[in-house]
Parts: sequence; structure tokens; C-alpha cells
Amino acid sequence: MNYDIIDSPIGPLLLAADHSGLRYVDFLAGPALSAIEGPALSAVEGPALSAVEGPARNDACPEPVEGSKGPGSPRSRAGWTRDPKAVLDAARQLSQYFAGKRKTFDLQLAPEGTPFRRATWRALEKIPYGETISYGQLARRIGKPAAARAVGAAVGANPLAIVIPCHRVIGADGSLTGFGGGLPIKRALLQLEGWSGGAVAAASGGAVER
Repeated sequence: MNYDIIDSPIGPLLLAADHSGLRYVDFLAGPALSAIEGPALSAVEGPALSAVEGPARNDACPEPVEGSKGPGSPRSRAGWTRDPKAVLDAARQLSQYFAGKRKTFDLQLAPEGTPFRRATWRALEKIPYGETISYGQLARRIGKPAAARAVGAAVGANPLAIVIPCHRVIGADGSLTGFGGGLPIKRALLQLEGWSGGAVAAASGGAVER
């Protein structure tokens, strides 16, 4: 696995890819960052991350998942090789996204997960820039209307943050709910896309979903 760590307005991001495509886009801070590069690199966090996160970090996922953020967020990176060229296109497109110059990504993605999780992630990719949906709506979109909790777990296990836009899934009442990178980062991503808060509209008729 080849990787690089890039800076961004919301703090350092881990990008990792292999011959199959982009495997991970992960938020890094504190112990997670030190585990991959050693204590010295923790300084990469810098003021940008603390300014977004505030005094406390919320690492809750929308629903409980195994591990810190589910299998989509690796915590063991033994044997990985730092190679910026391997993720150069992803880094460039993310930079364009943060600059407000890109609304969709054109990358070869290779997330690993169960068929249910992969179906959920494909549905996430179809949520347009600047729009939000609820977990219940997402469950209906994949044909599992009674599986909102399982859908929430799949969203929380998304290994490709931002690129697969799990931040666009919120509570039906407009609450942000949990997010692996922390709620302030989720809010910052949504605001970058023009979100101003409010309840999620139902797919038919524009009524507020309950």
C-alpha cells in the first residue's frame, strides 16, 4: 500500500492507494497520526485542525461499528510506503474541492467491504454536492427501508471520507449526528458546499421527513 499525508483546511488527511485504486481517505490527528509517522509528525495538525475541531473531538460514528471507525479506517499500517505520486491525482482533486473548484471526483476507487456496505457507499456517491439526505432516505435508496441502523453503520465504516460523501447524511430533523472526523469537520464540509442547516426534505413533495 502506498500513501501520503496532505494538509487541508480541516487538518491532515491520509490518502492510500494500491494497484486497484484509492483505498483510504482518512482524517488524522493525535495518536492516529503518530502511529503512522512517529511523534514528530504530530505537528502537521497545526492550528487549522484545532480551529475546526474546537476544544473537544467527537469521534462517534452514526451507529456503533467494530473498531475505532470501522474496518474502513485502518489502524495498522505496517509495511506501507510513503509515495506521494501514488495518490497525486486524489490530492489534486481534494485541493480543488477545498478551493470550491470541484464538486465531483473522478478517481478510481477501491473500497473494501461487505456487499451491503459497498451498496451503501455507491448510494452515498450519488448524493449531489450541497445536498443532504437522512439515514432513512438512504436506506430506502438501497432497497432496505427497515435497515436505517445498519445503513448508519455502513456510513460510519466508509473508508473514503469526502470522496464518498458520508458527510452529506444527516438526521431527518437536520441534526448532524455522529461523524468519524468529528462534528465540527462535518459541519465545515457541509458549509463549504453551501449547506445552511435545516431538516431534510422528503423525496416526494418537499415535505419535511420525520
